[in-house]
Amino acid sequence: QVQLVESGGGLVQPGGSLRLSCAHSKFTSYYYAIAWFRQAPGKKREGVSYITGTDGNKYYADSVKGRFTISRNNAKNTVYLQMNSLKPEDTAVYYCAAYEGDSYYYNWADFRSWGQGTQVTVSA
Repeated sequence: QVQLVESGGGLVQPGGSLRLSCAHSKFTSYYYAIAWFRQAPGKKREGVSYITGTDGNKYYADSVKGRFTISRNNAKNTVYLQMNSLKPEDTAVYYCAAYEGDSYYYNWADFRSWGQGTQVTVSA
């Protein structure tokens, strides 16, 4: 099972930026992906963005589209989430998660390896 460690969370003012990092161990499957999820107090965990390992295909939830950018550095085994124009409603614990499997196709429920999470707080 792949190991994941997040970093980069913190306190930022509305309109500010943060970059989260997810350092991961090597994948053993050809098909894999890494996603960012978040969970705000009293709310369900939601998928924010993912990037597919084979072709770099990216997805963004509507709530972050145009503000967040997911990227990867394969040489460093690290995936990033650049978050710009942050809003108070972006406050949450952010988790990175990994999918590994026999198929190119997957859904949010297929991400089964998790990091410990990093807190992002957007407040004046």
